[in-house]
Amino acid sequence: MQGKMKAVVFYEPLVMKNEEVDIPQIADNEVLVRVKAVGICGSDVSYYYGHSPLDTPDGKGPLFLGHEASGVIAEVGGIPAKLGLFQEGDRVTINPVQQCNACPACMRGEFNVCPHCEVIGVSVNGCFAEYVKVKYTHAYKIPDEVSFESAALSEPLACATHGIFDLDIKLGQTVVVYGLGGIGLMMVQLAKASGAGKVIAIGVRDYGIEKALAVGADDAINVRDKNSKYYTDDTAAKIKEFNGGELAPRCIVPTSNIAALQDALNVTGPCSTVTYFGLPSPEDRLQIDVLGAIQSERTIRFAWLAPGVWDNVSHAVASGQVDLSQIITNRFTLDRTEEGIRYMKESKDDKIKGLVIVD
Repeated sequence: MQGKMKAVVFYEPLVMKNEEVDIPQIADNEVLVRVKAVGICGSDVSYYYGHSPLDTPDGKGPLFLGHEASGVIAEVGGIPAKLGLFQEGDRVTINPVQQCNACPACMRGEFNVCPHCEVIGVSVNGCFAEYVKVKYTHAYKIPDEVSFESAALSEPLACATHGIFDLDIKLGQTVVVYGLGGIGLMMVQLAKASGAGKVIAIGVRDYGIEKALAVGADDAINVRDKNSKYYTDDTAAKIKEFNGGELAPRCIVPTSNIAALQDALNVTGPCSTVTYFGLPSPEDRLQIDVLGAIQSERTIRFAWLAPGVWDNVSHAVASGQVDLSQIITNRFTLDRTEEGIRYMKESKDDKIKGLVIVD
C-alpha cells in the first residue's frame, strides 16, 4: 500500500513529534495492520523518560513506540495470502515479540527467551501510528465479541496469563496477588478463572484495591495508607486471618517494588509457590532463608513474556472470564500520545491503564 500516514516519532528522552510519514511496505511474510487502539505500557513510559534504552542498535530513536495493539488487516503479504490465512478487513491483535523460530530456544518452544527476536515498538517501528507491519505469524484474529479496546490489551493479558500458568494453581487454593496495576487486576481474574478458591489482593492505594474487589478479589490489604480501612502493618497475620489460620499456598507479584517481592516470602507457607513477575532494578536483591525454603519445600518461579498462551487469551476475554473494561481508565487520540504518556506517569489522578485510540 502506497501513501502517507500519521505517526508519533520518539527521538530521545522527552522528545516525541507528530509527523506524516510513508506507510510501511510489507514483505511476503508480513501483513499490514491499520491500528485501532494501543495500550500505553510502563515500558513506553520508561523509554520516553530515558529510564531504559530501546533495543535498537544504538539504544535510541527515531522509532515509533507502542506494542500493545489491535487493528484491521489492510494488506496481506504473499505467503499468508497463498496460505489463505488472512484477508483485508480481518480484526486482529498483535504479538509484538517476533521470535526467529530457528534457534535452540525456539525449537524448545521457549519463544520468550529467543535471543534474535524483533520487538514491535522496541527494536522496530511500533503502533503509535496509523499503520504497522507485522510478521503474519504474530497477528492473531480476534472474536467478534471482543472490542478493539480490549484486544489492544491482549499482550499484557498474555504475559499475565503466562505468570498465572507458572503459578500452578490447584483447585480451591488461596492466591495472593501483590500489586494492583493493570496486570495485577488481570491476574486477580485469571486466578479465579484458574480455580482459586479465594484471591487476596494486596496494594498501596484504595483505588486499586476497590478495583480488585470489583473484578473478583475476595479480600484486600493496603500496606501503605494507614487511614485505609484495608490497612495492616502485618501482612502475614492478616493473610492467616483471611485464610483460616494458614499462610497462602500461592502468591504472584506483578510489581517491581522490592519490599513487595520480599514480603511474598512472608505471606506464603510450606510447599507454597511464589511467582515473580514485576521488573525491579538490576541492583535489587532478595533475601531467602535457603535452609528454611528447602525444609519447607518452597517453589520460587519467575515469569517473562508470553510463550504459548495467546489462544487462551482470546477465549478468556470472549467468554467473559476476564473483563478488561474496568482496567481501561484513560483514552487519548493519536496526536495526544505524548500527553498521554506524561499523564500516566505524572498525574496524581486515580488511574490504571491508558489507551491511544488511533482510528
